[in-house]
Amino acid sequence: MAQGTLEVLLVGAKALENTDYLCNMDPYAVLKCTSQEQKSTVASGKGSDPEWNETFVFTVSENATELVIKLLDSDGGTDDDSVGEATIPLDGVYTEGSIPPTVYNVVKDEEYRGEIKIGLTFTPEEARDQDQPEENYGGWNQSS
Repeated sequence: MAQGTLEVLLVGAKALENTDYLCNMDPYAVLKCTSQEQKSTVASGKGSDPEWNETFVFTVSENATELVIKLLDSDGGTDDDSVGEATIPLDGVYTEGSIPPTVYNVVKDEEYRGEIKIGLTFTPEEARDQDQPEENYGGWNQSS
């Protein structure tokens, strides 16, 4: 598996289970890849069909096998409610280089809770350390 940059396009979600009974929920996503974690903006009042169209960038290495996206409902004053999560295997994007926006199931307690649309792009890291010996970096590292 290669090292490089994983770009995640968080498009939106559909048919999420509404955790707010009196009003539309305010969903957001927490994206986690290995130990890196990033958070989307809160889609205030967007309810069960939020749209984000946000891009997140992760630095990945051999141990990054999946991307986990947790969807939560932002609740002022109380703990945010878990809506569900999607686990996306990364081996396909390493092989293909990119995966167009694709729909993945959101699950909670092993039950379907809606779907999320994600696009992925993987850019391998240049193997420049193996291509050039260190003394050729502009010549300043080599003393005469």
